Amino acid sequence: MEARSVDEIPRGKQWQYEPKWDGFRCLLSRDGSSVDLRSKSGEDLARYFPEIVAAALKLKADRFTLDGEIVVPHRKSFSFDALLQRIHPAASRVKKLSEETPALYLVFDLLATSRQKDLAKRTLHERRPALETFAKANLEGSIFRLSPATASYATAKKWLAQSGGGSDGVIAKRIDLPYQAGTRDGMQKIKKFRSADCVVGGFRYANNKMAGRKVVGSLLLGLYDDKGLLHHVGFTSAIKAEEKPALTGRLEALIGEPGFTGNAPGGPSRWSTERSAKWCPLKPKLVIEVCYDHFSGERFRHGTSILRWRPDKAPRQCTFEQLKQKAAEPMKLLG
Repeated sequence: MEARSVDEIPRGKQWQYEPKWDGFRCLLSRDGSSVDLRSKSGEDLARYFPEIVAAALKLKADRFTLDGEIVVPHRKSFSFDALLQRIHPAASRVKKLSEETPALYLVFDLLATSRQKDLAKRTLHERRPALETFAKANLEGSIFRLSPATASYATAKKWLAQSGGGSDGVIAKRIDLPYQAGTRDGMQKIKKFRSADCVVGGFRYANNKMAGRKVVGSLLLGLYDDKGLLHHVGFTSAIKAEEKPALTGRLEALIGEPGFTGNAPGGPSRWSTERSAKWCPLKPKLVIEVCYDHFSGERFRHGTSILRWRPDKAPRQCTFEQLKQKAAEPMKLLG
Protein backbone atom coordinates (compact mmCIF):
# COMPACT_ATOMS: atom_id res chain seq x y z
CA MET A 1 0.00 0.00 0.00
CA GLU A 2 1.54 3.28 -1.12
CA ALA A 3 0.83 6.95 -0.44
CA ARG A 4 -0.12 9.77 -2.77
CA SER A 5 1.74 13.07 -2.26
CA VAL A 6 -0.52 15.99 -1.35
CA ASP A 7 0.12 19.55 -0.17
CA GLU A 8 -2.20 19.68 2.85
CA ILE A 9 -3.19 17.32 5.65
CA PRO A 10 -6.70 16.07 4.89
CA ARG A 11 -9.38 16.62 7.51
CA GLY A 12 -12.32 14.46 8.53
CA LYS A 13 -13.39 11.59 10.74
CA GLN A 14 -12.38 9.09 8.07
CA TRP A 15 -8.66 9.85 8.50
CA GLN A 16 -6.01 8.44 10.83
CA TYR A 17 -2.66 10.24 11.08
CA GLU A 18 0.83 8.82 11.66
CA PRO A 19 4.39 10.20 11.51
CA LYS A 20 6.07 9.61 8.15
CA TRP A 21 9.33 7.88 8.98
CA ASP A 22 12.45 8.42 6.89
CA GLY A 23 13.72 4.86 6.56
CA PHE A 24 13.27 1.71 4.48
CA ARG A 25 9.66 0.60 4.04
CA CYS A 26 9.49 -3.13 4.71
CA LEU A 27 6.94 -5.95 4.85
CA LEU A 28 7.99 -8.46 7.50
CA SER A 29 6.54 -11.98 7.50
CA ARG A 30 7.26 -14.85 9.86
CA ASP A 31 6.13 -18.41 9.20
CA GLY A 32 7.50 -20.58 11.99
CA SER A 33 11.29 -20.58 11.70
CA SER A 34 11.28 -18.57 8.45
CA VAL A 35 11.41 -14.74 8.37
CA ASP A 36 11.11 -12.68 5.20
CA LEU A 37 11.92 -8.95 4.91
CA ARG A 38 10.70 -7.43 1.67
CA SER A 39 11.32 -3.88 0.44
CA LYS A 40 8.75 -1.74 -1.36
CA SER A 41 10.35 -2.77 -4.66
CA GLY A 42 10.23 -6.46 -3.73
CA GLU A 43 13.91 -6.80 -2.83
CA ASP A 44 15.00 -9.16 -0.05
CA LEU A 45 16.33 -7.13 2.91
CA ALA A 46 16.87 -10.00 5.36
CA ARG A 47 20.61 -10.35 4.72
CA TYR A 48 21.18 -6.66 5.48
CA PHE A 49 19.32 -6.66 8.81
CA PRO A 50 20.10 -9.94 10.61
CA GLU A 51 19.25 -8.39 13.99
CA ILE A 52 15.66 -7.82 12.86
CA VAL A 53 15.39 -11.41 11.63
CA ALA A 54 16.75 -12.67 14.95
CA ALA A 55 14.38 -10.46 16.94
CA ALA A 56 11.39 -11.63 14.88
CA LEU A 57 12.24 -15.25 15.63
CA LYS A 58 12.20 -14.51 19.36
CA LEU A 59 8.66 -13.11 19.37
CA LYS A 60 5.91 -15.19 20.97
CA ALA A 61 3.79 -15.16 17.83
CA ASP A 62 5.21 -17.48 15.19
CA ARG A 63 3.00 -16.56 12.20
CA PHE A 64 2.25 -12.96 11.20
CA THR A 65 2.78 -10.27 8.56
CA LEU A 66 3.63 -6.69 9.51
CA ASP A 67 4.03 -3.50 7.53
CA GLY A 68 6.56 -1.04 8.88
CA GLU A 69 9.75 0.97 8.46
CA ILE A 70 13.36 0.07 9.21
CA VAL A 71 15.37 2.88 10.82
CA VAL A 72 18.76 3.20 12.52
CA PRO A 73 18.84 5.28 15.73
CA HIS A 74 21.59 7.87 16.14
CA ARG A 75 21.61 9.75 19.43
CA LYS A 76 18.08 11.18 19.75
CA SER A 77 17.19 10.85 16.08
CA PHE A 78 17.43 8.42 13.16
CA SER A 79 20.26 8.39 10.63
CA PHE A 80 19.43 7.64 7.00
CA ASP A 81 23.14 7.65 6.17
CA ALA A 82 23.76 4.90 8.73
CA LEU A 83 20.84 3.02 7.20
CA LEU A 84 22.38 3.26 3.72
CA GLN A 85 25.63 1.81 5.03
CA ARG A 86 23.80 -1.42 5.79
CA ILE A 87 23.23 -2.15 2.09
CA HIS A 88 26.67 -3.65 1.69
CA PRO A 89 27.78 -6.71 -0.30
CA ALA A 90 30.11 -8.02 2.40
CA ALA A 91 28.35 -10.16 5.02
CA SER A 92 31.12 -9.45 7.54
CA ARG A 93 30.55 -5.71 7.18
CA VAL A 94 26.78 -6.11 7.60
CA LYS A 95 27.31 -8.22 10.72
CA LYS A 96 29.68 -5.64 12.21
CA LEU A 97 27.25 -2.77 11.56
CA SER A 98 24.27 -4.75 12.88
CA GLU A 99 26.12 -5.01 16.19
CA GLU A 100 27.46 -1.45 16.27
CA THR A 101 24.34 0.34 14.95
CA PRO A 102 21.38 -2.04 15.36
CA ALA A 103 18.22 -1.10 13.50
CA LEU A 104 14.67 -0.71 14.77
CA TYR A 105 11.51 -1.92 13.05
CA LEU A 106 8.67 0.60 13.43
CA VAL A 107 5.35 -1.20 13.00
CA PHE A 108 2.29 0.61 11.65
CA ASP A 109 0.07 -2.16 10.26
CA LEU A 110 -0.83 -5.80 10.89
CA LEU A 111 -1.89 -7.77 7.82
CA ALA A 112 -2.16 -11.34 9.11
CA THR A 113 -1.76 -13.58 12.16
CA SER A 114 -2.18 -17.31 12.65
CA ARG A 115 -5.75 -16.70 13.81
CA GLN A 116 -6.63 -13.75 11.56
CA LYS A 117 -5.24 -14.63 8.15
CA ASP A 118 -7.38 -12.14 6.24
CA LEU A 119 -6.73 -8.97 8.26
CA ALA A 120 -5.56 -7.16 5.12
CA LYS A 121 -9.13 -7.40 3.80
CA ARG A 122 -10.50 -5.58 6.83
CA THR A 123 -10.65 -1.82 7.31
CA LEU A 124 -7.95 0.11 9.11
CA HIS A 125 -10.57 0.83 11.78
CA GLU A 126 -10.41 -2.91 12.56
CA ARG A 127 -6.71 -3.49 11.84
CA ARG A 128 -5.31 -0.79 14.16
CA PRO A 129 -6.87 -2.21 17.36
CA ALA A 130 -5.68 -5.66 16.28
CA LEU A 131 -2.17 -4.27 15.81
CA GLU A 132 -2.17 -2.62 19.24
CA THR A 133 -3.27 -5.88 20.86
CA PHE A 134 -0.59 -7.78 18.94
CA ALA A 135 2.07 -5.24 19.92
CA LYS A 136 1.17 -5.39 23.61
CA ALA A 137 1.36 -9.18 23.60
CA ASN A 138 4.49 -9.57 21.48
CA LEU A 139 6.58 -6.48 20.84
CA GLU A 140 7.35 -4.95 24.23
CA GLY A 141 11.03 -4.97 25.15
CA SER A 142 12.22 -5.76 21.61
CA ILE A 143 13.65 -3.79 18.69
CA PHE A 144 10.11 -3.71 17.32
CA ARG A 145 8.28 -0.47 18.15
CA LEU A 146 4.65 0.46 17.61
CA SER A 147 4.41 3.59 15.46
CA PRO A 148 1.98 6.11 17.00
CA ALA A 149 -1.35 6.97 15.39
CA THR A 150 -3.93 9.64 16.12
CA ALA A 151 -7.30 10.87 14.94
CA SER A 152 -6.39 14.42 16.02
CA TYR A 153 -5.79 16.88 13.19
CA ALA A 154 -4.05 19.22 15.66
CA THR A 155 -1.57 16.50 16.63
CA ALA A 156 -0.90 15.73 12.97
CA LYS A 157 -0.17 19.41 12.32
CA LYS A 158 2.26 19.42 15.23
CA TRP A 159 4.03 16.35 13.89
CA LEU A 160 4.36 18.00 10.48
CA ALA A 161 5.67 21.27 11.95
CA GLN A 162 8.28 19.45 14.03
CA SER A 163 9.30 16.89 11.42
CA GLY A 164 13.00 16.23 11.14
CA GLY A 165 15.64 13.99 12.64
CA GLY A 166 14.06 10.87 11.19
CA SER A 167 10.48 11.90 10.58
CA ASP A 168 9.92 13.87 7.39
CA GLY A 169 6.20 14.49 7.44
CA VAL A 170 2.80 12.94 8.11
CA ILE A 171 0.92 9.99 6.67
CA ALA A 172 -2.89 10.15 6.49
CA LYS A 173 -4.80 6.87 6.09
CA ARG A 174 -8.46 6.20 5.42
CA ILE A 175 -9.83 4.17 8.33
CA ASP A 176 -12.81 2.92 6.30
CA LEU A 177 -10.76 1.08 3.66
CA PRO A 178 -8.98 -2.29 3.62
CA TYR A 179 -5.25 -2.62 2.96
CA GLN A 180 -4.85 -1.84 -0.74
CA ALA A 181 -1.53 -3.16 -2.02
CA GLY A 182 -0.18 -1.37 -5.08
CA THR A 183 -2.60 1.57 -4.96
CA ARG A 184 -2.47 5.09 -3.53
CA ASP A 185 -6.19 5.59 -2.98
CA GLY A 186 -6.33 5.11 0.79
CA MET A 187 -3.13 6.81 1.95
CA GLN A 188 -1.68 10.29 1.55
CA LYS A 189 1.73 11.72 2.50
CA ILE A 190 2.43 15.30 3.42
CA LYS A 191 6.01 16.53 3.71
CA LYS A 192 7.34 19.72 5.22
CA PHE A 193 9.36 21.60 2.63
CA ARG A 194 11.96 24.16 3.64
CA SER A 195 14.20 26.61 1.81
CA ALA A 196 17.90 27.44 2.02
CA ASP A 197 20.23 29.96 0.41
CA CYS A 198 23.17 28.15 -1.21
CA VAL A 199 26.32 29.07 -3.08
CA VAL A 200 26.60 27.66 -6.61
CA GLY A 201 30.04 26.09 -6.26
CA GLY A 202 30.02 24.25 -9.59
CA PHE A 203 27.89 22.76 -12.32
CA ARG A 204 27.63 19.80 -14.64
CA TYR A 205 26.79 19.88 -18.33
CA ALA A 206 23.70 18.05 -19.55
CA ASN A 207 24.17 14.86 -21.57
CA ASN A 208 22.31 16.33 -24.53
CA LYS A 209 22.99 19.54 -26.41
CA MET A 210 20.71 22.41 -27.44
CA ALA A 211 21.22 23.78 -30.94
CA GLY A 212 24.54 21.97 -31.06
CA ARG A 213 25.83 23.61 -27.89
CA LYS A 214 26.54 22.14 -24.48
CA VAL A 215 24.23 23.50 -21.80
CA VAL A 216 24.05 23.23 -18.04
CA GLY A 217 22.37 20.12 -16.63
CA SER A 218 22.61 20.72 -12.90
CA LEU A 219 23.91 23.21 -10.36
CA LEU A 220 26.10 22.01 -7.50
CA LEU A 221 25.18 23.62 -4.20
CA GLY A 222 27.44 24.58 -1.32
CA LEU A 223 27.30 25.86 2.25
CA TYR A 224 30.04 27.32 4.43
CA ASP A 225 31.03 25.81 7.77
CA ASP A 226 32.37 27.63 10.83
CA LYS A 227 35.92 27.43 9.44
CA GLY A 228 34.98 29.15 6.20
CA LEU A 229 35.16 26.01 4.06
CA LEU A 230 32.59 25.60 1.29
CA HIS A 231 31.09 22.09 1.34
CA HIS A 232 29.12 20.44 -1.45
CA VAL A 233 25.65 19.67 -0.02
CA GLY A 234 23.57 18.66 -3.04
CA PHE A 235 22.31 19.73 -6.43
CA THR A 236 19.39 21.07 -8.39
CA SER A 237 18.52 20.14 -11.95
CA ALA A 238 15.17 21.95 -11.98
CA ILE A 239 16.29 24.43 -14.63
CA LYS A 240 13.83 25.55 -17.29
CA ALA A 241 14.94 24.57 -20.80
CA GLU A 242 14.51 28.10 -22.18
CA GLU A 243 16.81 29.47 -19.46
CA LYS A 244 19.65 27.00 -19.95
CA PRO A 245 21.58 28.71 -22.81
CA ALA A 246 21.81 32.09 -21.04
CA LEU A 247 22.55 30.47 -17.68
CA THR A 248 25.27 28.34 -19.25
CA GLY A 249 27.03 31.44 -20.53
CA ARG A 250 26.75 33.07 -17.12
CA LEU A 251 28.24 30.01 -15.43
CA GLU A 252 31.04 29.50 -17.94
CA ALA A 253 32.20 33.07 -17.29
CA LEU A 254 32.71 32.14 -13.62
CA ILE A 255 34.56 28.83 -14.15
CA GLY A 256 37.64 28.82 -11.95
CA GLU A 257 39.04 27.99 -8.56
CA PRO A 258 38.45 27.54 -5.75
CA GLY A 259 35.10 25.80 -6.28
CA PHE A 260 34.43 23.71 -3.17
CA THR A 261 37.11 24.06 -0.51
CA GLY A 262 35.61 21.43 1.82
CA ASN A 263 33.78 18.28 0.76
CA ALA A 264 33.59 18.22 -3.03
CA PRO A 265 31.36 16.30 -5.47
CA GLY A 266 32.60 13.43 -7.56
CA GLY A 267 34.67 11.82 -4.82
CA PRO A 268 35.06 8.06 -4.85
CA SER A 269 32.04 6.13 -3.61
CA ARG A 270 30.07 3.09 -4.64
CA TRP A 271 27.38 5.44 -6.03
CA SER A 272 29.61 7.65 -8.17
CA THR A 273 29.87 7.16 -11.94
CA GLU A 274 32.27 8.43 -14.56
CA ARG A 275 29.80 11.17 -15.52
CA SER A 276 29.14 12.22 -11.92
CA ALA A 277 32.86 12.88 -11.44
CA LYS A 278 32.92 15.46 -14.26
CA TRP A 279 32.02 18.91 -13.03
CA CYS A 280 33.19 22.48 -13.46
CA PRO A 281 34.26 24.46 -10.36
CA LEU A 282 33.01 28.02 -10.06
CA LYS A 283 34.18 31.10 -8.27
CA PRO A 284 31.82 31.60 -5.30
CA LYS A 285 29.79 34.47 -6.71
CA LEU A 286 26.24 33.16 -7.24
CA VAL A 287 23.64 32.55 -4.54
CA ILE A 288 20.40 30.70 -5.15
CA GLU A 289 17.49 29.88 -2.85
CA VAL A 290 16.28 26.29 -3.17
CA CYS A 291 13.41 24.31 -1.70
CA TYR A 292 14.24 20.96 -0.09
CA ASP A 293 12.42 18.30 1.89
CA HIS A 294 15.15 16.66 3.97
CA PHE A 295 18.72 17.36 5.05
CA SER A 296 20.90 14.74 6.77
CA GLY A 297 24.56 13.84 6.88
CA GLU A 298 25.38 17.39 5.73
CA ARG A 299 23.58 16.81 2.41
CA PHE A 300 20.18 17.39 0.87
CA ARG A 301 18.71 13.90 0.64
CA HIS A 302 17.05 14.52 -2.73
CA GLY A 303 17.34 16.98 -5.56
CA THR A 304 16.13 20.49 -4.74
CA SER A 305 13.82 22.93 -6.52
CA ILE A 306 14.87 26.44 -7.50
CA LEU A 307 12.90 29.21 -5.83
CA ARG A 308 14.87 32.32 -6.88
CA TRP A 309 18.31 33.79 -7.41
CA ARG A 310 19.63 35.90 -4.52
CA PRO A 311 21.91 38.66 -5.90
CA ASP A 312 21.17 40.55 -2.69
CA LYS A 313 22.86 37.93 -0.52
CA ALA A 314 26.61 37.52 0.01
CA PRO A 315 27.92 33.97 -0.58
CA ARG A 316 29.55 33.94 2.86
CA GLN A 317 26.12 34.30 4.43
CA CYS A 318 25.17 30.85 3.11
CA THR A 319 26.08 28.71 6.12
CA PHE A 320 24.92 25.47 7.73
CA GLU A 321 23.51 27.56 10.57
CA GLN A 322 20.35 28.37 8.56
CA LEU A 323 19.41 24.68 8.42
CA LYS A 324 19.21 24.22 12.15
CA GLN A 325 15.65 23.56 13.25
CA LYS A 326 13.74 22.50 16.30
CA ALA A 327 12.59 19.00 15.50
CA ALA A 328 10.69 16.43 17.47
CA GLU A 329 12.85 13.65 18.86
CA PRO A 330 11.53 10.56 17.08
CA MET A 331 12.39 8.22 19.94
CA LYS A 332 10.03 10.24 22.16
CA LEU A 333 7.21 9.78 19.67
CA LEU A 334 7.67 6.02 20.02
CA GLY A 335 7.23 6.15 23.78
